[in-house]
Amino acid sequence: MTQQEIQTIKQRYGIVGNSPILMHDIEVAVQVAKTNLSVLITGENGVGKDIFSRIIHDFSPRKHGPNLSVNCGAFPSGTINSELFGHVRGAYTDARSDRKGYFEEANGGTLFLDEVGELPMDTQAMLLRVLETGEYLRMGESTVRKTNVRVVAATNVELPRAIREERFREDLYYRLCGVEIHVPALRERKDDIPLLFRKFVGDFADQNAIPRITLTEEAKTLLKNYYWGGNIRQLKNLAEQLCVISEEREINAAMLRPYLKENELNRAPALFTGSERYPDEQMSERDMLYKVLNIMQHDIADLRKQIVLLQTGQSGHIPGNESPVVHSTPATLSPAPIAPTRPLVEVEEAEAEELREDDGETARPPQEDSSPTMEEIERESIREALARNQGSRKRAAEELNISERTLYRKIEKFGL
Repeated sequence: MTQQEIQTIKQRYGIVGNSPILMHDIEVAVQVAKTNLSVLITGENGVGKDIFSRIIHDFSPRKHGPNLSVNCGAFPSGTINSELFGHVRGAYTDARSDRKGYFEEANGGTLFLDEVGELPMDTQAMLLRVLETGEYLRMGESTVRKTNVRVVAATNVELPRAIREERFREDLYYRLCGVEIHVPALRERKDDIPLLFRKFVGDFADQNAIPRITLTEEAKTLLKNYYWGGNIRQLKNLAEQLCVISEEREINAAMLRPYLKENELNRAPALFTGSERYPDEQMSERDMLYKVLNIMQHDIADLRKQIVLLQTGQSGHIPGNESPVVHSTPATLSPAPIAPTRPLVEVEEAEAEELREDDGETARPPQEDSSPTMEEIERESIREALARNQGSRKRAAEELNISERTLYRKIEKFGL
């Protein structure tokens, strides 16, 4: 495709930005639209996966047919089969008449299955059948029906990991993933952030007949370095808030900072950018937590050295650390009493000898008795997210980058 053709598509669908990844995604979407392959669109919440579904439909031979969208995570597991495949009268208590499902309504067109990773296992089996044969059954009916639907699915779940955890069928994954389009997170296209902000501000100002706001260079830099857990939705929300609340029309970094969450301003890029790739998927939550635990182990080791200094009466200075030791009592530094130890020089010599015996390996195995478990870390993360969002499960789920349905299960599991 030529650059002019891509620019025309961007204008048609309101896509803002010049990221090479984004340009490549648009090109792939147009190319795959001409075929009948199933497409899997992956990416975090709020990156605009639905736009690529519309591009695929509009550039396909099915463009004159229906284009329906269903959020698979928005329905209880007991009703999702009825929504997708329909039911007949009397199929269950409240089924007072026959009802068509989405696969029947979308016959001859495209069906966009958002949050497909949230489907129950029994629904996954039914979806696999309709993808392979075009056949399905309404609930409560024995007559086989046929449909001709092109399926485009989207998910923010790491499906390879869900397969390993037996939450998603591997055969369904390969059936859905004829072609995969990965939509980048906002923090992966930093140069596009000021452009998107300007668009959102302009649209909102024009709709409400108010003056537009602008950003200083320092404010633009702050936005570009922010984590953006909610991606484009979060940026749009910020732009509209500033248009309404700010009395100034030029926003500097100091004025902008109160509108940004502190936890995302200080988020460590090395741990949370998700840029590291493994053979099958991006870095999983468990892998990131292991890295956090490793850092915690080093912090605990430093803390114990401070305790040794206090107990041996030596100077409150750790070699290699120019910060003075805070002289608190041992009881405030450790939950358990510390046994008498050797002088610091002997301790360091013994540690050096252990390192030589380990052939230069400096990493020590986690101490199970002092480190929090994975479930404890997960529970505390959810509790803090709910507290920061005043109990709003929707906003907490967006911050944690999981679906509301998954969050509900976690809340019930941990008794929050």
